[in-house]
Amino acid sequence: MSSPLSLNSTILIVGAGTWGVSTALHLKRRGYKHVTLLDPYPVPSPISAGNDVNKILELGTFAAGADSDERFVANTLISEATKGWLEDPVFKPYFHETGCIIAATSAAGRAHMNCASGPSEDAGWVPLKTKEDFQATMPKGVLTGDFPGWEGWWMKKGSGWIHARKSMESAAREAERLGAIFVTGDEKGKVESLIFQNGDVKGAKTLDGFEHRADRTILCAGANSGIIFDMKDQLRPTAWTLAHIKMTKEELQLYKNLPVLFNIERGFFMEPDEDKGELKMCDEHPGYCNWTVNPQNAQRSSVPFAKHQIPKEAEERARGFLRETMPHLADRPFSFARICWCADTPNRAFLISKHPEYPSLVLGCGASGHGFCHIPVIGGFITDAMEDKLEPRMKHSFRWRPETAVNRKWDDLQDRFGPEGSNRMMNFGDIVEWTNIQPEIAEARL
Repeated sequence: MSSPLSLNSTILIVGAGTWGVSTALHLKRRGYKHVTLLDPYPVPSPISAGNDVNKILELGTFAAGADSDERFVANTLISEATKGWLEDPVFKPYFHETGCIIAATSAAGRAHMNCASGPSEDAGWVPLKTKEDFQATMPKGVLTGDFPGWEGWWMKKGSGWIHARKSMESAAREAERLGAIFVTGDEKGKVESLIFQNGDVKGAKTLDGFEHRADRTILCAGANSGIIFDMKDQLRPTAWTLAHIKMTKEELQLYKNLPVLFNIERGFFMEPDEDKGELKMCDEHPGYCNWTVNPQNAQRSSVPFAKHQIPKEAEERARGFLRETMPHLADRPFSFARICWCADTPNRAFLISKHPEYPSLVLGCGASGHGFCHIPVIGGFITDAMEDKLEPRMKHSFRWRPETAVNRKWDDLQDRFGPEGSNRMMNFGDIVEWTNIQPEIAEARL
């Protein structure tokens, strides 16, 4: 049985990435006096998905299905997140309302884009049918490609991008100012195991042998959560690929305040980072896993690893995207590249719940590729779960649900697309050639 919860309870957060720092911030704002975070790295961790120059602020809502409860959850999440980006001083400076273009190329991609809840002229979107339509959305000289087969929509307001790293650092600074304690380091901050005692979780043990005991333990370790605790196949660590291109001073001025351009089958880019003068772009695909098999029980699992390179095939996809949109950049060397991990649940709904067998363990994971935009508020929902205050429909959506992972289809695309030949789940174990960006260049941009 867990100890009674009060503002004097000791709260331990495993993981100081996007959801971990958000949870620490909300705990401190609610008056919890003893909040500690454990992570191998100081914020921003070089392996955190949130350590990125920009992310798209999600447009509309995400729903795992079509029933009213799922729509309620989706609308609640995005409306609360939007309020946070527009009003919370910790996050407000990092949202750039530049607008967004969404596009597709194949018949299947267009059908998915143009579903009943997709863009429409009635909702304020401008249709894009020709290359001239796409080119007119940005200053002359940006989009010089032919956009073969592209169709899309342009939303001029109400969407844009977020400076991910800066917003995560801002949340961590405020949480620390309010009294949260960050314990980091290869040994001091890296969790070796949870502490199981008397049928409950009583904290976590780090590699230095120290036992961090707590009244409540919140697991916010992202794609690594399944390494620390048995998630019963509810999480599939999945990785995506990104690259940066160094821009000239003239290009930085030309590319300033651009709308996000996202083709659901090709990739996306946003305006260059103002600090390092680099344009970030991603090739689009359903994701990579790193499959391993446990020789003791033959259980298959995807195991995350850090790498500041990308497969050569990802580079070729990225350059193919550039050839269709900005061919003048297609052959420019990459200045930085990395793989970026997330953890997919079977239906891509979040996993935010008290564990039914370990009453002092709270789970905050399963971001499923759409978790970062919720950083202003996700910690509040995790705290609600700890306090047994989640709205019933939210609680049901976020519940511990191993039954949904029985006989899970590990190659499920989960409504994600990619170019011809890459519209499938891929395995890092099949990759034989990676990019060769020099380590000293990559490390300078962590």
